[in-house]
Amino acid sequence: MSHSGDPSFEIEAELWRWTPEPPAKASWYFVTITGEAADAIRSLGFERRALGGARGFGSVRIRASVDGVAFETSAFPHKTSGGYLIPVKAGVRKAAGVSEGETVTVGLWL
Repeated sequence: MSHSGDPSFEIEAELWRWTPEPPAKASWYFVTITGEAADAIRSLGFERRALGGARGFGSVRIRASVDGVAFETSAFPHKTSGGYLIPVKAGVRKAAGVSEGETVTVGLWL
C-alpha cells in the first residue's frame, strides 16, 4: 500500500452519519465511494483474496484522506450504491474540520 505521492483517485463525496437502532449509542460517519474508484477498490480486493488476504465483511484495507487528513482504514462493500463505504473517525473529522452533510475531498491510495 502506497503511503506517499498523489492519490490514485481524488473524488468529492458527502460525509454522512448512520445511527443504529437503540440500545446502540454511537453513530458512524461515512463517505460513499462509487464509479471508477469503487471498481478499483473491488479489483484490489479480488487480487488480495486471490493471494489469501481475505478480510471480514468483504472489506479492503486502503489508505484514504478526507480534506487532506490521511488515515488507514477499510473500505466496506455497500449494496445500496454498489460501491464502498469508508468510515471517517472523529479524529479525522476534527483534524479536517468537517461535519455531517458537508462535501469533502476524498483521496484514495490503492
